[in-house]
Amino acid sequence: MNTLAVEQYPFLSLRFLKAYIITMRPYLMFVSGITGIAGLSFASEIDFLKTALIFIACFLSYGFGQALTDCFQIDTDSISSPYRPLTQGIVNRNHFLIISGLGLFFCISILTYYNPLNILLGALAGFGLTTYTYFKRKWWAGPFYNSWIVVVLFMMAYLAGLGSYYLDFSNPIFLAAVLTVFFGYANFVLTGYFKDISADKATAYNTLPVKFGRKTSSIVSDAFGFIASASVFALIIILAFDSFPYQTILKALVFAYGGIGASIFSQMNLHSVKSDVEAHRAIAPCVHSYILLLSSLAILNQPEWFISLLAFYSVYIIVLKVRPAKEQI
Repeated sequence: MNTLAVEQYPFLSLRFLKAYIITMRPYLMFVSGITGIAGLSFASEIDFLKTALIFIACFLSYGFGQALTDCFQIDTDSISSPYRPLTQGIVNRNHFLIISGLGLFFCISILTYYNPLNILLGALAGFGLTTYTYFKRKWWAGPFYNSWIVVVLFMMAYLAGLGSYYLDFSNPIFLAAVLTVFFGYANFVLTGYFKDISADKATAYNTLPVKFGRKTSSIVSDAFGFIASASVFALIIILAFDSFPYQTILKALVFAYGGIGASIFSQMNLHSVKSDVEAHRAIAPCVHSYILLLSSLAILNQPEWFISLLAFYSVYIIVLKVRPAKEQI
């Protein structure tokens, strides 16, 4: 594509900002939003302002991070996602890099303000984002490499909310959350590769579906989805037998059953995908599952958040509905 023939939008003009927001994928910022909420839920006492700022930092971090990684994947996106502004050449890549860097710095600064340890974790996550494209080309690395970055975000929200300097791995809810974030997000990444197989193959991205095909990749995805769902369900059952308040268990199960159902639906659809354009039928319920499963874990810590999390999920459904390309998730 000859981007020189295309007139680029002026830096920070309304058209430029709209293009940047499209690149951020607002409908997927709910993924980092719920990841932050899950981490925040471990704080026993937290005021509204602190909660709002940490949530905003987590929510926006996905968008800034997505725009950053898109700057390094224009080759494959030009084939699989031609609607994106960077692939059309209507924006300057360096301008997007600047805004993404400043945006991520803003998010990390908020999280660091509430816990200085987050400056180290933020730098680690930033390194992960800038090097992800290299590892996406490796069939054995892509989903896991992306997942550890999201786990770091969860831990940053956890540390910021608590103001603590250590991670409580003795807490079963914390362990279940780490497993759910890691394998749930890995599954989202892997199913996402199904929509880009042709483009990745043409641009030397040797992802798992490119290397081993859809059938084998679907089985691996099944394992990821099962671990994420089983972690949540097993935890809730254990806590139920451990005399956890039954009202809390019931609230958590509302989200858990929804998440498990969405996961099963996602895996069934994934096994029936025959072409890249059909992949969104499996990717969308995979995202639903991730949000619902983490919501159930947050409820175990903060049962009074039930209505707020229902509202959060409802807004996500609306935003997802108005995304610019229906075949893209």
